[in-house]
Amino acid sequence: MEKKRQQQSIIEKWQRWEQELNQNKYIKNEAELLSVIKSLDENVDHQLASELLTIASLSRINQLKQDSLSSAWLKKAYQLNANNERAAELLGQFEWKKKEEALSALVFPPLRETDNRQAKKKTSEQFLNICQQFLDHADAERDQLQRGKENAQKRKDLGLQQTHEKMILLLEEIIEETALLLKASEEYDQSIAGVFYTSTYYSDMKKHLDRIEGLKKEWAEVFVDEKEETESETNPLEELEGMIGLDHVKKRVNDYYRFLTYQKERKILGFQVKDEMSLNMVLTGNPGTGKTTIARLLAKIFHELGVLPREEVVEADRSQLVGSFVGQTEENVRTMVEKARGGVLFIDEAYSLKRDGQSGNDFGQTAIDTLVSLMTGPEYGGKFAVILAGYPDEMRQFLDANPGLRSRFPQSNHIQLPDYSNVELIGIAEKLAIENDYVMTDDAKLELEKRIEKERVDDTFGNARTVQDLVLAAIFKKGSQSSMDKHILTYTLLEKEDFEEIESEKEMNPREQLDQLIGLELIKNEVKILISFVKMQKIRREKGLPVVPIQLHSVFTGNPGTGKTTVAKIFAELLKECGVLKRGHLVVTSRADFVAGYVGQTAIKTKKMIREALGGVLFIDEAYSLLSASQGDFGKEVVNTLVDEMTKHNENLVVILAGYPKEMDELLKSNPGLKSRFKKFFQFNDYSNEELLQIIINYASHYQYHLTSDALTYLKDVLGKITINGNGRFATNVTDEAIQTQALRLMTEDKVNNRLEKVDHLEKADFETAIFRMRKGE
Repeated sequence: MEKKRQQQSIIEKWQRWEQELNQNKYIKNEAELLSVIKSLDENVDHQLASELLTIASLSRINQLKQDSLSSAWLKKAYQLNANNERAAELLGQFEWKKKEEALSALVFPPLRETDNRQAKKKTSEQFLNICQQFLDHADAERDQLQRGKENAQKRKDLGLQQTHEKMILLLEEIIEETALLLKASEEYDQSIAGVFYTSTYYSDMKKHLDRIEGLKKEWAEVFVDEKEETESETNPLEELEGMIGLDHVKKRVNDYYRFLTYQKERKILGFQVKDEMSLNMVLTGNPGTGKTTIARLLAKIFHELGVLPREEVVEADRSQLVGSFVGQTEENVRTMVEKARGGVLFIDEAYSLKRDGQSGNDFGQTAIDTLVSLMTGPEYGGKFAVILAGYPDEMRQFLDANPGLRSRFPQSNHIQLPDYSNVELIGIAEKLAIENDYVMTDDAKLELEKRIEKERVDDTFGNARTVQDLVLAAIFKKGSQSSMDKHILTYTLLEKEDFEEIESEKEMNPREQLDQLIGLELIKNEVKILISFVKMQKIRREKGLPVVPIQLHSVFTGNPGTGKTTVAKIFAELLKECGVLKRGHLVVTSRADFVAGYVGQTAIKTKKMIREALGGVLFIDEAYSLLSASQGDFGKEVVNTLVDEMTKHNENLVVILAGYPKEMDELLKSNPGLKSRFKKFFQFNDYSNEELLQIIINYASHYQYHLTSDALTYLKDVLGKITINGNGRFATNVTDEAIQTQALRLMTEDKVNNRLEKVDHLEKADFETAIFRMRKGE
């Protein structure tokens, strides 16, 4: 009954798709159609599968013209149902294009009158074999073309009918000439074998061979005409318009194109153009935003409008321009400019030419000076264009620091390429899939969007480049995990599971890790409350309800060894689990990771650490040490930079400050902006003696060590009498010492068997020695 209902549902969809195809010429939700086809049992529902595959092929043909994927679906449709006339007609419509190589067998060896008898004999045999092999298959080729012509007549496709008629006439002429060449070759062969040789047969062979070569050229021209029709070179502006997104960039380039056209027309009319507009451009944007593609399109535009004689783009980077010894840099730059003469020199990551704090042996500035000199000098000035590309901030700083270079790149020639939106990236992914003969399901697009969001952490996100990697990885996964029983759509459909990320399984999830921590009951409860709040706000956002601002930046106060770093790590993983953080990693830092020795470098170091922590938690231990009473200290620069970056990255970064309560309070008071960003305070109390003992037991059991009853009694007593520095750290350190002491003790005993029996026992003596050594500071 259920199967019958499913069948009826598919038939209803089929009728809807047929109607949509008639109205719009294509199926909008092609992925749904393909998913239905994949769900069918080809052995049982072969006629239905055949019809649906034909609809899918027609939809694709009407959108993309004929391609290998639509041909494959049509072939399968015809295989499933030989009575599917529509599939047969469509196949015939495109079958002629595969006849381009139909004459490839007609390749003959050189025919020379001057050869000796043996060489002539070998040549004649080759001619006989080639002619006969071709004629054996020629009739079948002609019959296929005849069927294609009949299908074209049925479809009333006059152009296709004429193409088939032309090919049939050509093929019949070639068959006739090949038959005559075969006859002449036989006579030539016999004359060589006989007593009397005559050149008459040689002349006949030559005449038919020349005629065949002429007909082969006519045959090839049929396909050249078709290729020229379907593959006509697109205008660079049309190519730009075909790119996904980049609306602002398209407008700027179109304006630039119209201006150059306007200037060209003014010159034709005889108007004077004293000051030419600079062709040098600056393209700024993050990786994968299309900088190289735009540079190539600009080169085509310059060439098309006659501004530059060539459309070639010569790409260069620091490694190709900057040399390692005196004189090499000037030579390198001149070589690249010479290559680009008449075209465009494209320098990606141009800011890397001049590095902050570079040594005197670095010739980056020399490369810049040489480039400026050649751009303005009489030898190359105005004879090539330069396009610089790179990250926005870095390019701005780079040009500001090089006045000579900046003056050659007017502000009007600066184009900012924005990051692609998720919708645009999904569109790029669909295009990539289509180019590789794949179609993405709706679920696959949703899963891909999740992967994109996870990758979109900082300005190193690769945009279209990242999407390309994800699509190719999905195709690889599809191929590497496919079963032997392959459905036709196994080769063409990208589904949700193809984009799913395989995450390594953890021994314990973060909630279990939190629960199993010794003590810290108040802390654990506070973390659970905060995570529950985060999850609830996420649910409210999904339901379209107002969301309370989430304040996750926290201050952890307490003595060393009270579990602050451990809780921070679990907290990061919990935030990743509930979808707040994309990476969920913990970056543990201290003053030395931020503060540098001279002006400007501290902010750079701080930004570097923040960039490393994006998508996770930045944990600053002993954070109060950032402030120093000494004059000229750069700790305040860290705090100011930190406040700015926390505002900039918002929920993409969680900062935890850790240290003693009093000192932490002073740090927060030092900067009002810092204090306003930290709303959550966690007080980590010292562990009790009972909790320390439990930490020792748990830590030892993790390595399969067990404490004897004497050892437990000793520890209960001694923990209440000694001064403990380091809390939980003391517990793990004393256990490590006891394990080492046990190893020495057992290895010095005489009885090997006894040693093996007690290898997992930690005794009272082991802890006595361990505590004695620790108290002595050894």
